[in-house]
Amino acid sequence: MNRMATVKRTTKETNLSLKLNLEGGPVDIATGIGFFDHMLTAFAFYADLGIALSAKGDLYVDGHHTVEDTGIVLGQALKMALNDRAGIRRFGSAYVPMDEALCFTALDCSGRPFLVFDAPMHQERIGDYDSCLTVEFMRAVSMNAGLTLHQKAFYGENAHHITEGLFKSFGLALKDAIRQEGLRVPSTKGVL
Repeated sequence: MNRMATVKRTTKETNLSLKLNLEGGPVDIATGIGFFDHMLTAFAFYADLGIALSAKGDLYVDGHHTVEDTGIVLGQALKMALNDRAGIRRFGSAYVPMDEALCFTALDCSGRPFLVFDAPMHQERIGDYDSCLTVEFMRAVSMNAGLTLHQKAFYGENAHHITEGLFKSFGLALKDAIRQEGLRVPSTKGVL
């Protein structure tokens, strides 16, 4: 089964190209936002995904459009690469401690998008990244991939540590959920 996808998105605000391989491979990410590149690289590493992403956005405004549109194309690529989702485990969850922070992700590749995000950030900015953009990214991925996604930071003081814990736990949970276990669609309904 081909578990790969390519998605391009061009708007008046952004121009993105993403290649995704669920079986792994090289990771090459360039969004123009250093901290976001770091988070996406960590996510890809822990999810064991191959990702080539080029994003050019209106960073003279801020990073919002670039981050949200990256979530959109990643979500669309995940949906395409998972196809009918036959044979996947479907569910995944992971805790990640990052120094003083403890973060958790649980997800279901259900085809039904929903986001619950409970992760207060104590600093507004992390380098050139607005910490409020993490929820925007997760929402865009969830809505476009058809993921039920729950994320929580149980505690933590440093927005860098909290955000990194969320991205890493998302990667670990996704790796578990998309793991191939057989051939059938993982639903008692017979369809996702």
